[in-house]
Amino acid sequence: MLTIKDLNASYGAITALHGLSLEVEEGELVALLGTNGAGKSTTLKSICGVLKPTSGTVTFLGEEITGKTPEAILRKGISLVPEGREIFTSLTVSENLRLGAFSSYNKKRYQADLEEMFELFPILKDRFNQPGGLLSGGEQQQLAIARALMSHPKLLMLDEPSLGLSPTLVNQIFDLIAKLRERGTTILLVEQNAERAVHLADRVYVLNTGNLEFAGTPDQLEKELDIADVYFGGDGEGHHEVTL
Repeated sequence: MLTIKDLNASYGAITALHGLSLEVEEGELVALLGTNGAGKSTTLKSICGVLKPTSGTVTFLGEEITGKTPEAILRKGISLVPEGREIFTSLTVSENLRLGAFSSYNKKRYQADLEEMFELFPILKDRFNQPGGLLSGGEQQQLAIARALMSHPKLLMLDEPSLGLSPTLVNQIFDLIAKLRERGTTILLVEQNAERAVHLADRVYVLNTGNLEFAGTPDQLEKELDIADVYFGGDGEGHHEVTL
């Protein structure tokens, strides 16, 4: 479904991605792991058109989309839930969801989509006419995911969905991601909580300062790489223990 080949991306003179290649197949949940500054969010921004790569290609459903506008890429079927949620806090839950559906709005389908979102996120029905800024962090994250789903994405990209949430809310978010996976949603997940992400993933990629450190299945990851060395700068001799 999604193929990235030899992708390079920079912020001014700073190169954030060095020849990254990865794939996401239809129906998969692929986890993209790494510490802060590894290039995870840069990868998502390059895919969805927020950042134009300096070289390399991004192909989606057989069509190269490298450098296309975010609006064009959204219409192709890629939707991003950004780090920090970025909902419109002055708008109501209803208005946020309506904006999420703008790229594929159909009145009859919109009502059906709302009912589906209420089934997935019951709290949003209760908060439907409240401003997004009055929602808790966990509720705002649910709204951000629901808003993305309203565009009927073929690929849903989640950037740090558990960031800043309490342990209870983290559990709720990962339960939701698992439910979306079971429904057949194709997901590219960027997540600092490596253990939880790996348990959900079909395949895993690990980035380290813009370079691909590992690509494979969760079982292969456990055998071949010490995640703690990537996250905490270990010496590669297995002194850190991380249960996956």
